[in-house]
Amino acid sequence: MSHLNRRRFLQTSTAAGASLLLTGTRASGAVNGANDRVRVAVAGLNGRGQSHIAGWMGQSNVELAYLCDPDANVLASRLKQVNDKAAGKYEAKGIADIREALDDPTVDAVSVATPNHWHSLITIWAAQAGKHVYVEKPMSHDVGEGRICVEAQKKYGVVIQHGTQNRSNAGIAGLHEAIQAGKFGKLKISYGYCCKKRGTIGVKSVGAAPENLNWDIWRGPAQIDEFHPNYVHYNWHWFWKTGNGDLNNQGTHQLDIARWALDTDQTHPTRVMAIGGRFQWNDQGETPNTMMGIAEYPNGQWAFFNVRNVGYDGYQTQVENEYYFEDGGKIIRNKYYPSGSKEAEKYSVEPGKVTPGGNFGSFIAAVRAKDPSMANGNAMDAHYGCVLGHLMNNSYRLGVKVPFNKKAGRFGDNKDAAEHFATLHEIMSKGVGIPEDGNEYVVGPWLTFDPKTELHTGEHADAANELLKDANRKGYQIPSLGNV
Repeated sequence: MSHLNRRRFLQTSTAAGASLLLTGTRASGAVNGANDRVRVAVAGLNGRGQSHIAGWMGQSNVELAYLCDPDANVLASRLKQVNDKAAGKYEAKGIADIREALDDPTVDAVSVATPNHWHSLITIWAAQAGKHVYVEKPMSHDVGEGRICVEAQKKYGVVIQHGTQNRSNAGIAGLHEAIQAGKFGKLKISYGYCCKKRGTIGVKSVGAAPENLNWDIWRGPAQIDEFHPNYVHYNWHWFWKTGNGDLNNQGTHQLDIARWALDTDQTHPTRVMAIGGRFQWNDQGETPNTMMGIAEYPNGQWAFFNVRNVGYDGYQTQVENEYYFEDGGKIIRNKYYPSGSKEAEKYSVEPGKVTPGGNFGSFIAAVRAKDPSMANGNAMDAHYGCVLGHLMNNSYRLGVKVPFNKKAGRFGDNKDAAEHFATLHEIMSKGVGIPEDGNEYVVGPWLTFDPKTELHTGEHADAANELLKDANRKGYQIPSLGNV
């Protein structure tokens, strides 16, 4: 199997806009060994990385070839845990730079559980090196790099599976197949919630990175210069250069479910807007802790999304999806309410089409079959779901401050959006106790979007298109579309 050597990686990645191109070859994605052994390198060993390690170690004939993390302390701890559990069957190697694993022809797959700003670059590098990829959500940190991931998958033919575990749920798949077949009537609004209580992250002073952390590698593609402890190891989620807020953190799961339920020919929305704010905490974080986003698709269907992180007495966790139909019927918490009825009706659907084995087992099955179509949540589905969140976030980032009241939303004649926003506002004003005086919402503009070109058009297009692709640090550039 052709592969990129480490020296060439370092040479080609230092030039602006350089492509880490596997010149003149097409990656085979072949699994080494006649016994179908799969050797995996895991990048990022905190949080979800621990789940990845457990997931792969729970699969038959799967070996952890490399563990990769720029924090030497974390790396040493995980390496000991894995090798103790492997008990001599194999021995994982600890590295700080994933490129060392990509240069190893015996590695079959890369498992990405790094901070968001690294997800796409490792995915692309791995595809170019002929490695299959399981990438944690969101696959992309911005719209532009997500498209490059899709093109890398197409060009090199490797399996790319998104860490949206619900894609392996045959029940959800079956429900969506039934919705798309018209069992409940025409779907009007597919609604996702990411309402889970979080707290303030405070303010941490800028200073030197700890000696155990390779700060250059941790930053990777992200154009950030100064270290502060709120980046490491979790709160990077709440900064735009490294994370995407809860909308495209936990919310990526429910965003993906929301888009998945739409008519199967729908790809990207044609217009989006968002409203929200970061209330109460007065901390270092940049992303909103309260947000409502709405998106209209070419066929007139809508995706709504709700983020609500600020705690209060009686807080209700909602990490779920709802479905609203044109005739007034709705599905809420797995109960169907026909139009005009307050009584739920029982319903049943057949299991949908998924590759069995759960999210980790299905990936290994796809790798062994060398069949990207077997991925539960492939690169294209990942891209569509992530873009939905990116566009909502970008509307918010271009927003203006307006007085904190239930009239703040600029939803035009969309009565459904106004009604759902009014519910959110009541929770924030009466539940959380945010007074109107002295508080403001950030109201994003309506952004129009061309699903084919993946560019904004019309009013606000220039500013919105600037947010489609982040600039990258030298040595860690995402390749251009033509050079993937």
